[in-house]
Amino acid sequence: MTTTRTKAVVAAETDLSALLDRLLRLAETGLPAMYRPERKTFVFTRAAVTPAVLGAEPRLEDRGESVRYAAITVLGAKLLPEDRQRPIFGGLTAAEYAGVLVEQLPGVGNLGDAALVTWAAADTRHPKLDDALARLAALDDLDEGAAQPRYTVEAAWVLSALCAARGLTDATGVERRLQTARDRLLRARLGAGPLFPHATGPGLLPWYRAHVGCFADQTYPLQALARAHASTEGGDPAALAAADACAARICELQGEGGQWWWHYDARHGTVVEGYPVYSVHQHAMAPTALLDLTEAGGADHGEAIRRGLRWMTQVPELREAPGGGTPEPMIHDDLGVTWRKVFRGDPRKAVRAARGVGSLLVPGLRLEPLERLYPPVALDRECRPYEFGWMLHAWLGSLDSPER
Repeated sequence: MTTTRTKAVVAAETDLSALLDRLLRLAETGLPAMYRPERKTFVFTRAAVTPAVLGAEPRLEDRGESVRYAAITVLGAKLLPEDRQRPIFGGLTAAEYAGVLVEQLPGVGNLGDAALVTWAAADTRHPKLDDALARLAALDDLDEGAAQPRYTVEAAWVLSALCAARGLTDATGVERRLQTARDRLLRARLGAGPLFPHATGPGLLPWYRAHVGCFADQTYPLQALARAHASTEGGDPAALAAADACAARICELQGEGGQWWWHYDARHGTVVEGYPVYSVHQHAMAPTALLDLTEAGGADHGEAIRRGLRWMTQVPELREAPGGGTPEPMIHDDLGVTWRKVFRGDPRKAVRAARGVGSLLVPGLRLEPLERLYPPVALDRECRPYEFGWMLHAWLGSLDSPER
């Protein structure tokens, strides 16, 4: 499992190297159980069902299905040797399965799903990439030059997909649409702040949360802008500068235990509410964005990546189990999962909602009585395919790899 990235980031630290190798093997062995061969789909999640007998191992239940999680799985699994791809996709290679997703695109109405399938088609050099690009164009308005507001994550995926398609097709409009997608992301930031809100413009969110962006709203744009710079002949200094600034700020705000916090005030570059802390952010999403940034010519945030990875086994929130017992680990090799998140367990996400609204008037507002009432000691016992897909993508890939 050792790659250029693992050598650069964790190979010098024996404990982290072993941890990462363990996680990558878990991803490769856990993904086949999330595939439904009869429908050629991936589940939305595998969730633990409480055992009837106290102390017994939980039973995992498959729930729903997801096109976007399937596409993200392709983006990660394509980096494995072909013989190790086939068990994940019911006997198909990642490229062959990308074709299955492209065939489904006429019935896909979600922009984010279409963008990820297009990205997967480009990364696997699928012959029907033009069909995927056509569907993406039908769902977005980039040919008009003044793109409508989109959710930030989906807008970032559109840009990453177009960067991946650059130079692979004679289809007209890719370069023009890429520039519009790039401009849309750069304009999305509020004021002079380095962080991104949840939407790229007004109209999609209620007024009281328009200033709030989640962790995904930071990592996907900084990754997309880094890729825009790396794929542009002569570079794109403005895109790289924006990616660098965003990365620097989320690393400055990282928790003492390596936590990547969840909600930010995009106006002031501050944390609104830290919890939940998600496993996928720690082992996959932060690394894939920050490593892409470094390879594109941006700053090196290796120490922040290492701190985040350590959280997976040194979870400070779970150090004291109820009743004084041994805390449950986040990683379960026997079940083929990493548990999804640590959270407060507050009804209707009360702390997050109160801090989000309160931060409109008082940036950085803390609500200590609520925080004491709902400490972050609850564990979400589920695991989703995209968590392993991004993990493989983060650690096995490179901006310089032939697949890209």
